[in-house]
Amino acid sequence: MSKSNLEAQKMRKGIPKYYGFHTFGDPGYPILLNGPFRDNIRIFLQQCAELQDYKVEGMSIWSTFLVHEKGGFVVPLYAIEEHVKHSLSPFCDHCRCAGWSHHFVSRRKYHLIIPVDGEWNKPLGRDAFDLETHLLHGLIHCNGFGHLLCINGIEGGSKKLCGREIMDLWDRICSNLQASKITVEDVSKKHMMDLRLLHGVAYGHPWFGRWGYRFCHGSFGVREHHYERAIELLSSLKLDDVIRDFDFTDRCKEIKEIIHCYRNLSETNLITLRDLFRFMLVLKSRAEMRRNAAKSTAMARLVSSGYFERKAVLKQHFEKEKSAKCRKFSAVAANWDSRWPVRRLEFTANVIVDALREKKAANRFRSSVMNRQEVRDAARQQIGDTGLIDYVLKSLNNVVVGGYIVRRMVNRATRKLEFTIEEVKNGVKFDEGKVPAAVQACHTVPRNDVFGDLSCLYDNILLDYPEVDMVRLAAGTVLNSKYFVKEWPFRDEQDLALRFTCRLMPSLTEMETELTRELPRGEYIVVPLHSTIGDLKIAIQSAMRDTYCIMKHLLVTDIIETEGMSDGEVLFGILESGTELWVRGTGLDLETDLRYEGGADNWKVSCKCGAQDDDGERMVSCDVCEIWQHTRCCGIEDSEAVPPVFVCDACCTSLAPSRAAQPSYELEPYGALVSPAGSYVYYPEAALLNFGGSEIFQLESN
Repeated sequence: MSKSNLEAQKMRKGIPKYYGFHTFGDPGYPILLNGPFRDNIRIFLQQCAELQDYKVEGMSIWSTFLVHEKGGFVVPLYAIEEHVKHSLSPFCDHCRCAGWSHHFVSRRKYHLIIPVDGEWNKPLGRDAFDLETHLLHGLIHCNGFGHLLCINGIEGGSKKLCGREIMDLWDRICSNLQASKITVEDVSKKHMMDLRLLHGVAYGHPWFGRWGYRFCHGSFGVREHHYERAIELLSSLKLDDVIRDFDFTDRCKEIKEIIHCYRNLSETNLITLRDLFRFMLVLKSRAEMRRNAAKSTAMARLVSSGYFERKAVLKQHFEKEKSAKCRKFSAVAANWDSRWPVRRLEFTANVIVDALREKKAANRFRSSVMNRQEVRDAARQQIGDTGLIDYVLKSLNNVVVGGYIVRRMVNRATRKLEFTIEEVKNGVKFDEGKVPAAVQACHTVPRNDVFGDLSCLYDNILLDYPEVDMVRLAAGTVLNSKYFVKEWPFRDEQDLALRFTCRLMPSLTEMETELTRELPRGEYIVVPLHSTIGDLKIAIQSAMRDTYCIMKHLLVTDIIETEGMSDGEVLFGILESGTELWVRGTGLDLETDLRYEGGADNWKVSCKCGAQDDDGERMVSCDVCEIWQHTRCCGIEDSEAVPPVFVCDACCTSLAPSRAAQPSYELEPYGALVSPAGSYVYYPEAALLNFGGSEIFQLESN
């Protein structure tokens, strides 16, 4: 199709519906939804979305248009209904990796997608489910369980939406539609740093933790208590101990300078690694906010009046100032008898120069001028001490800061101080002063690159701590904790309805022979306040038939909590709203292949790291016992191909005696391909114990 989505919709129905981007999904907006997800999503599509006149792989598509209130642009939100019966991928790998292999296969999946900016005016392609460039891609099964598959903000390719805005929108949508649980595989990075490790140390939770996502499922046998202890160990590392441990390494000077620098900049005492990381991240965040604010201000001032009248006066003044000798700010600050340390004074001067640089960059071919109050306000985005800012501003005239000369003058019209900068060029004279060695040393660390400093600490402390294995093991434990989940609690609204969670109890024969996996969570059922027991049975039966493939012919016969009561009795006064109920029934389709989300295969996982289920990591099956284990735990590097024939260590040991008894048995092909026991180098099933003791880790063999 050549027409854009908006154009096509206008031709069919006139003016499409628009909703505010930052309020869409707020309670009651655009509609009030009080039912289960399977009903809410249908109501949402009927009332808040428009059906498109094309399909993807035979699946219907709806679109909703969201207007970004600040940017003024329109963002398309697509919803695709995937019927599992006709799907090429009926099972859910995401459920399997999240530990939900035992969930019954849902009859429908709903994909919610915001394409990358450049695709907003194009129809979705056949590869819409596979692209990792979407700004948002979430998948929710009709039972309310789902997965956040993709979030891409500014660093992920968007020119208009940041990751936090998109994540806020996704969280509001899930809450409004009353999702049950949503997982996310956190593989997000920034400047080559894994955010689940960086934010875990700084805040005690991953980036997604801001929206309530918590540990769900670890890889390589990592359990929640391992993850929590690893986070606690890393975040509680004392900075003084870090400096001491790096004392005899070639990285000592750089690590020490970075730590001392940010300690001097902080208005509070930085004691632990968490204190330091959190301060650095806040510092970077404030700098980004300041830059964004400066850009907005600069754009507004492009059309400001009076600019050209002042240009000639400014030029004349600054030409005179150029002939004056310039002084290095470091030399000036070193001679002050100030209550602030020199490094903090220099940092403040750099912040001011950054603001002037951004103003100049925004104006491009025009000179940049900021009055004293504008400079002060810009600096306050990053520095809370206004006394310090005023102290530095007093001396910023004909001084060199970070390769720029700062000039100051009084505007004749407004009688206000104004500042501007120019790059240092050849021929500029400096009034050299004696600079203490300590001040010279602090210039070896680039203070304008907070992420560069963070990356240095991340690589050296978290990934390559000298001699102390417990730090590296703890970091590995966090890195192997990629799956996080958010759960929305059961909502028992105060209205004229009764709400229950209903679970099917199979017969003993079915549980012993067919339904051998753990029973999944119950279904959310809503009935009117005046409903009878018979009405509730019909509602449960209808909901379960509508939700799961295996229950398409289910007939509910009993509700265990109401046994002995007639179907005509009114529920009110018998069952309390919010109760979990167990039901019995007949008609389960035990012949269907669409039984469990993890697939029909009953393959067994039993790895030496402690893993008992698929965790999304690469595995290999033993050709003797057919048990799956991690390739890494079996000594097969990630860069190596999986051998065509593989025997695990246990089977190799058990087969070895048969070689003497049966000389004709060819064991060599197995032995040649099997890694020796204990050859693997990573053991993540390490419990963090006894903080502060000499033995932090205890390796538990399985």
